Amino acid sequence: EGCNGDDDWQPLHIFETAPTKLRSHGFNTDADAITQSLREDLGMEVRGENVLLLGAGGAGRVAALKLASAGVKSLHLINRTTSKAEAIAGEIHVRFPAIKVNVGLPEGEIDLIINATSLGLKKDDPLPLDTSAFKLKNARAVFDMIYQPAQTPFLIAASEAGCQTANGLGMLLHQGATALEIWSGQSAPLDAMRAALKEAIYA
Repeated sequence: EGCNGDDDWQPLHIFETAPTKLRSHGFNTDADAITQSLREDLGMEVRGENVLLLGAGGAGRVAALKLASAGVKSLHLINRTTSKAEAIAGEIHVRFPAIKVNVGLPEGEIDLIINATSLGLKKDDPLPLDTSAFKLKNARAVFDMIYQPAQTPFLIAASEAGCQTANGLGMLLHQGATALEIWSGQSAPLDAMRAALKEAIYA
């Protein structure tokens, strides 16, 4: 943002000449991109849904907090390092006390599984979920944040189990589109950006 002598701070794209004062303002475009992609690619609003989230790293934490703020019914967290999942669960308990959150696998059927781990980037990676402990057929939909390859082994297994599936291309699209809108002040050309992403990644 820039300011030319008064207290009226405005986005930099508005100024024809360089402002006298500058300040920065950070944005996280990941969180909204997750829910936008789930809405467009899986038809899910997440409010009132039961979700199993795999991974408690940076992407997993953002996803967990966004899902909690969006009003999921329950959130189940799984991570290789249990203490990281427990830390996120504790944060949700404080910030969103109405949300049922636990560390561990759910019992019975759920609406959505999200993979926020890096497992699936390499073709010899194991699945991010122990499917002997939780059957994929018990999930209505599976979302994998990985977009390259387009069909990870996890998504293939989920599809074979009868789940709706989507990869992370839509999330990547909306991350970039929101960043472009923040930077330029203009609406992002989503269709053109989506086509360009598909050509660049999958051609």
